[in-house]
Amino acid sequence: MEQVKVRLDEAMETSLLTLFGKAIDARRKPSILGDTMAVAAIDRVDYDFTRLKSAGRVAPNAAARAKHFDNWAREFLAAHERATVLHLGAGLDTRVWRLDPGPGVTWYDVDFPKVVDIRRQIFPDRDNYHLIGASVTAPEWLDKVPADLPTLIVAEGLTMYLRPEEGHELFRRITDRFPSGTLLIDGQSRLALRMINKKLSRSLGSGQIMHWPIEDPQELVHVNPKLRFVDGVSAMTAPTTAQLPGGMRIVVAISRLVPALRNIGFYLRYEFGDTR
Repeated sequence: MEQVKVRLDEAMETSLLTLFGKAIDARRKPSILGDTMAVAAIDRVDYDFTRLKSAGRVAPNAAARAKHFDNWAREFLAAHERATVLHLGAGLDTRVWRLDPGPGVTWYDVDFPKVVDIRRQIFPDRDNYHLIGASVTAPEWLDKVPADLPTLIVAEGLTMYLRPEEGHELFRRITDRFPSGTLLIDGQSRLALRMINKKLSRSLGSGQIMHWPIEDPQELVHVNPKLRFVDGVSAMTAPTTAQLPGGMRIVVAISRLVPALRNIGFYLRYEFGDTR
């Protein structure tokens, strides 16, 4: 099978890091996420993965975070047989296949055109599944998405790459367009962004690529009253951390005792409109 050459820059290259991490997790026993499609995708990619020196350490955390968002997404889909899903900054994630939504769900993966082009080459097509090649902050792409059904917006691993004003405007456009829905995001503290930017600089040779810390879940509500904050959990206390390898569980348990580390990252869920 012909391999797909992948040459991405800076923030887009992190999509390879998370894909590789999920493939590493899938090869481990037991696996947290069990993302066998990530393994198949890695085998199709022509890329020097030795550049991604931190992938082994990232793998369990990436898998645990993805599983948490999968679980939240499953709750929404279980309650809405007919719905629209927007996966923003989808990167090279295989969530639509992991969740395998029913025929009443139309799914859109949105990311930069270069990333979408790679997705078309390494992943199969499926019914009611669409790719949109655009920056998530560009307003025009939203016109391609029907606004007649409850909408799930998944923005895992996205907000930190945006400027605050870009993120605020993006979510305002979404709540203005769709009558009701659920928004899933994760936020990182200022300390987390400093640490991650430093690590990515070493592993990818990039400069600062993360810009927006979210330390108060009410931040989005203050700038967009249409949003209602309904649920949040620290990344250090999320249920999926119980599936981390033993050594990492010890690190997480110790981190919970230090407020700056316990609050280093959050998984956040918002609703808007009539979600009944």
